[in-house]
Amino acid sequence: MTIKEALYQSCSAFLENRLITVRNTILDIQTSLQSETKSSAGDKHETGRAMLQLEREKAGCQLAEIEKQQHILQNIDIGTKPSKVGYGSVVKTTQFNYFIAISAGEITINNTSYFAISSATPIAQLLLSKQIGDEVVFRAQKFKIVEII
Repeated sequence: MTIKEALYQSCSAFLENRLITVRNTILDIQTSLQSETKSSAGDKHETGRAMLQLEREKAGCQLAEIEKQQHILQNIDIGTKPSKVGYGSVVKTTQFNYFIAISAGEITINNTSYFAISSATPIAQLLLSKQIGDEVVFRAQKFKIVEII
């Protein structure tokens, strides 16, 4: 398995775990809403239901975002080796290594750390369209691109 394939799989697993968590949260909220019984304190009951509805909306937004990220990830062609940094690139620099795909945090492959970042992040915006040997300055740190996969 190549580095890019391993990073892709890690990002996919990250999204799958988030999806399971959000779906479980939604099921818990649904169960709570259905089991809420009207009490003698009617206003308290309505407030509780309103809070659960807000939580359900929030979880629904999270679910939509995860599905959007899954779609973004699916559009990556892991078989290409570009000459310039682009969406789906693995970028090795003198400071850090990046996988430009989705924001999934730090991923370790073969004892090497990579940061899975969205193409919308400031660092990705600086890296996009750069080539091997180009220098980038980010937060007063200067680093050079040494490899693009």
